[in-house]
Amino acid sequence: MTGFTFEVQGMTCGACVGRVERILSAVKGAGKAEANLARNTATVAGGDAAALAAALGNAGFGAREDRLALAVEGMTCASCVGRVERGLAALPGVLAARVNLATESAEVRFLAGSLPADAVISAISDLGYVAKVQKQAGVAEAKTDEIAALKRQLLLALALALPVFVLEMGGHIFPPFHHFIARTIGTQASWLIQFVLTSLVLVGPGRVFYRRGWASLRHAAPDMNALVMIGTAAAYAFSVTATFAPFLLPSTARAVYYEAAAVIVALILLGRWMEARAKGRTGAAIARLMGLAPKTARVERDGVVVDLPLEEVVVGDTLHLRPGEKLAVDGQVLEGQSYVDESMLTGEPGAVAKAAGDMVTGGTVNGTGALSYRALRVGADTMLSQIIRMVGEAQGARLPVQDLVNKITGWFVPAVLMAAAVTVLLWLVFGPSPALTHALVAGVAVLIIACPCAMGLAVPVSIMVGTGRAAELGVLFRRGDALQGLQSVGIVAFDKTGTLTAGRPELTDLTRANGFDPDQVLALVAAVEGKSEHPIAQAILRTANERGLEIPPAFDFTSHTGFGIEAQVSGQHILVGSARFLEREGVDASDLTAAGASLAHAGKTPLYAAIDGMAAAVIGVADPVKPGTVKAIEALRAMGLRLVMISGDNEATAKVIAAELGITEVVAEVLPDGKVAALERLRHDGDKLAFVGDGINDAPALATADVGIAIGTGTDVAIEAADVVLMSGDLRGVVAALTVSRATMRNIKQNLFWAFGYNAALIPVAAGVLYPLWGVQLSPMLAAGAMAMSSVFVLTNALRLRWVAGDRT
Repeated sequence: MTGFTFEVQGMTCGACVGRVERILSAVKGAGKAEANLARNTATVAGGDAAALAAALGNAGFGAREDRLALAVEGMTCASCVGRVERGLAALPGVLAARVNLATESAEVRFLAGSLPADAVISAISDLGYVAKVQKQAGVAEAKTDEIAALKRQLLLALALALPVFVLEMGGHIFPPFHHFIARTIGTQASWLIQFVLTSLVLVGPGRVFYRRGWASLRHAAPDMNALVMIGTAAAYAFSVTATFAPFLLPSTARAVYYEAAAVIVALILLGRWMEARAKGRTGAAIARLMGLAPKTARVERDGVVVDLPLEEVVVGDTLHLRPGEKLAVDGQVLEGQSYVDESMLTGEPGAVAKAAGDMVTGGTVNGTGALSYRALRVGADTMLSQIIRMVGEAQGARLPVQDLVNKITGWFVPAVLMAAAVTVLLWLVFGPSPALTHALVAGVAVLIIACPCAMGLAVPVSIMVGTGRAAELGVLFRRGDALQGLQSVGIVAFDKTGTLTAGRPELTDLTRANGFDPDQVLALVAAVEGKSEHPIAQAILRTANERGLEIPPAFDFTSHTGFGIEAQVSGQHILVGSARFLEREGVDASDLTAAGASLAHAGKTPLYAAIDGMAAAVIGVADPVKPGTVKAIEALRAMGLRLVMISGDNEATAKVIAAELGITEVVAEVLPDGKVAALERLRHDGDKLAFVGDGINDAPALATADVGIAIGTGTDVAIEAADVVLMSGDLRGVVAALTVSRATMRNIKQNLFWAFGYNAALIPVAAGVLYPLWGVQLSPMLAAGAMAMSSVFVLTNALRLRWVAGDRT
C-alpha cells in the first residue's frame, strides 16, 4: 500500500497486530493501516503523525521517534525560516520541525522509519535551499539499543528470580533442602524473602507486561501481555494471600507460587531477547545493502580533488576512483579502464570491463584500474537506494495468508481467557484436594502457554528473510504478494528478444532482388532504421557503418507497430519490415520468399525491404541466445513448469530458436498488443502464469500476468510494470526467484503448522487433561519456557532461508 511506514513499539503477538491496525485506522486521514510484527512497523495511507503517535500511546503501544539535524544554506530572513519549517512539517511522518536562522540549521522530529534523510534534503532543495545531514539516529543502532535494554531487564529478572526458584523449588529437586530451609530461616521467612524478590521482579522487569496488558484490557482487545499479566498476577495474589492472610484460604491450599510469577517473567523476557536478536538477523539483507555504499567520495571541485561526505555529491560532479574502492553513486565513465565487480546487482561473481562511456553503479567495487566518472544519479535516485527501497517494501508486505492469521489471532486471546476461566471452574468443581491450588496452577498455565507470539511471527519473519535472500541472488520482489503468487505458477511464458536472446542482433545475410545493388539497399535501409530504437535497427546501422557506407538522411518517418517502418530517403519511398507488411502495402515479394524461408529455418529473422513499391532485398538478422538460458530452461522444466515462448517473429524462425532452447510450445507472429490476449489464451484452463520480458512493449503483458518478471537490464517501463525484477539479464534468475518463493512459502507453512499445532496440543495439557490418567499437571514455569521457545523456533526456522540456494547451474 502507498503512504508512509513507521516503527511501532510494544507489538508482541498477532493480536497486537490487529489492535494496532484498528487503532491507526480510526485516526482521521490514516486510511487503511497495516502492521508488521516481524519488522515492528505500521503503514498508513496518511494522517497526522502526532495523532497517530497519541492514539498508539493511549492504547499502550508507542511510536518511536527519530531526530534529524541538518545544516541549511541560503536562508536570509525570518520568512525563509517559516518557509522551511512549513515545508518540513508537511512531510509524512513529521511530528515537529524547528529551524534556526542564526545557526543555519534545522531539526526534524519524526516517526522513526517514516522519513529518509534524502527525502528531507530533497524537500528543502525544492524550496530553493541547500541542506546536508549533520546526524541521524540509525535503525541498526536502535535495534542494538533495544536488544541491550532487553538483556539488562533479563539479567535483572534472572538475578531476582533465581533465589525465589531455589527457595521454593529446591526442596522438590533435593528434598533435604526443604528441611534445611525450615530449620534455619523458617518457612514464613522464606515466603517473605520470595515476596520481596518477586515484587521487585514484577514492578521492575515485569512492569512492561502490566502496563501494556492493562492498556489492552482497557480497550477490550486483550493481547499476550494481558495473558501474562493475568497469569502472573493470579499466582502473585494467591501467594500474597497465603503469606499475609492465610486464614482466608483452606488449610490444604496454603501454598505460595511466587516462583511461578517471577520465573515466568524471566523466561518470557529470555524469549523476547532471543526473539529480538533473531529479528535483527532477519533484516541482515537490508543492513548489508546499506553497508555497500561508501561514506565518502573523492570529488573534483574547482580543479581540486577532495574527500566529501556522500550526501554532498550532486549530479554533474566528477568523481575519481582508485583501485579497490567502492563507487559512490551511479554515473558514466569519463576516463580510464578497469574491471568492476557488479555482484551486488546480479548476485553472481565476476567483474565487468569498464571504459569511457560505460555506465557504472554506486555500491559496486572497482578492480585494479583507476577511473573518473560523472555523477548521474545520487541520493535516493541511485540504483542501490532503489534496491534497498524495493527490498524494504517487499519485506514489509502482507501476503494474503497473513490476513487469515490475523483474523484467527484476533479472537484467539479472548478464547484463551475463556478457556482459562473454564479450566479454573472445572478444577474447583471436580478437582482433587487442594482444588483451589490445582485450579490456580492449571489456569495460569493455560494463560501463559497460549500466548500467540509464534502465530504473529510465522508469516512476516519468513517474508523478511526470503526476500532478503532473493536480493542477495539478484532477484527483487517489487510486490510482496508476488512471493506467494510465484510459488503456485504453472506456466512461464517468455518474450524472445532481449529475454531469451541477448537482444543485440547481428546482420548475417542480405539477399537482393535482381536489379538492386546490395550496398545501395543497405544504405537506404540503414537510413530508415536510423530513426528507430529497435535492436534490429542498431544491428543494421552497425553493419552499414562497418562497411563505410554513406547513410543519407530520412524524412517523413512512420512506424507501423508490429509490421515495420517507412520513410522517404533521397527522394525514394522505403519500406522495411515483415513479409506481411509488404503484402499489406501491396508490394509483391514472391521472388524473395524462398530466401526468407531459408533464413527463418536457420533461426534467423527475415526482414524485407522495398524501394518505390518494388521488393529490393531480404535481410537476415540473428539474435544469439543468452549464456545460461539453456540451463535455466532445463531447470524450469525439471520443476514441472509448462514453458512457452511468445515472439513477433515468423513461426519458422521462432520454432527453430525454441527447439534450440528446449521449449516445445511457441506462440509466434504476435503483435505487441496481442501479447496480453496470448497470455489470456494460455491460462484459460485456470493455471497461474508468469511472464518474463524486458521491453516497453512487454509492459502490458507484465502487468496482466499473475506474476510479471522483468529483466533488470531492460527498460524502466517494463521494470515498473513487473512484480519481480531480475537485476541481471541471466534467466537463471527466474529459477532463483521460483526457488526462493517455493522455499519461503514452504517455510511459512511449517511455521504456521508449528504455531497453531503447538497451541492446539499444549493448551489441553496445560488445562490438565493428562492429570486423570497419569497425575501430570503442567507447571506454569514450563508453560512459559515452552511459549518462549515456540517463538524462537519460528524465528530460527525462518532464518534457514538465508541459505537457500539459487539453483544456478
